[in-house]
Amino acid sequence: MAHQDLSITAKLINGGVAGLVGVTCVFPIDLAKTRLQNQHGKAMYKGMIDCLLKTARAEGFFGMYRGAAVNLTLVTPEKAIKLAANDFFRQLLMEDGMQRNLKMEMLAGCGAGMCQVVVTSPMEMLKIQLQDAGRLAVHRQGSASAPSTSRSYTTGSASTHKRPSATLIARELLRTQGLAGLYKGLGATLLRDIPFSIIYFPLFANLNNLGFNEFAGKASFAHSFVSGCVAGSVAAVAVTPLDVLKTRIQTLKKGLGEDMYSGITDCARKLWIQEGPSAFMKGAGCRALVIAPLFGIAQGVYFIGIGERILKCFE
Repeated sequence: MAHQDLSITAKLINGGVAGLVGVTCVFPIDLAKTRLQNQHGKAMYKGMIDCLLKTARAEGFFGMYRGAAVNLTLVTPEKAIKLAANDFFRQLLMEDGMQRNLKMEMLAGCGAGMCQVVVTSPMEMLKIQLQDAGRLAVHRQGSASAPSTSRSYTTGSASTHKRPSATLIARELLRTQGLAGLYKGLGATLLRDIPFSIIYFPLFANLNNLGFNEFAGKASFAHSFVSGCVAGSVAAVAVTPLDVLKTRIQTLKKGLGEDMYSGITDCARKLWIQEGPSAFMKGAGCRALVIAPLFGIAQGVYFIGIGERILKCFE
C-alpha cells in the first residue's frame, strides 16, 4: 500500500501536465466546436476547417486561442479533481482494486464526473463567452450593429468592442448574479460530464485490458494511447447533444435572432423545433477530435509516469 502514498502527488502532476499539453494541442478545435454549436439560421461557418480558417483570418493565430488562458489555468485543478476522485471512488467501491466490476467502475466514473464540475462549470462558462466573442463580432457587423437586447457584460456601449477578458466577465457575473452566475449551466454540465464518465472510464479500462501484457504487468503505451483515444471519442460523440445544450445555455450574449433559454428542457425543445434533430449533433466531429488526443495524451503521460519521474528528482 506504500505505493499509494506516492501515487497521489504523482497523479496530480501527471494530470496537470496532460491537461496543459492537451489543451494547447486541441484548443482551436474546441473553439470551432463552440462556434459551430452556437450558430444557427444562416450558417457563418460551413464546418470545423472553415471556422478555423475564418477565425485565423479575422482574429489572427491567437484568435483561435481566445479563452485558452482560462482553460490552462483551471485544467490542472480540474484534471486533478477528476483523477483523484476516480481513484478514491474506485478504491472505495472495489475492495480489491484488480477485480473489475462494471457497475462499480461506472459509479466511480460518476463520482469523478460530479466532483470535477466544481471547476469545470465556471471554467467552461468563461471559456465559451471568450470563444464566441469573435463569432458574435462578425454576426453583429453583418446585422449593421442593431441594438443588442441581451444583457452585455460590459457596462457601457463604448466598451463593448473591447476584447472581453475572463477576469472581466467573471467579475461582472459575480457582481450582477453572484456565484450562481458563474455556475450557470451547472445542471447541463453535470448532464454531460456524468454520462461521459460513465461511458469513458469502464470503456477505457476494458479496452486497455485487452492489451494487458503479462510480462510487463500492464498494457503497452501504444495500446493505452489508442484505448484512451477510442474511449474518449466514443464517449464524446455520445454526449454531444448534451454538450450542445450546455453551450447554448452558457452563452450569455446572443447574436440577432438567437434565442435565450430558460433551462435545459426549454433549450432542447427550441433546438428540436427550430433547427431539427441534427442540431443536437453540432460539433460532434470537433468533440471527437478534441477529446481523443486530450485523453490519449493524458493516458500517455500516465503511462510514461512523468509525475513519478519528477518526484524522483526531488528525493
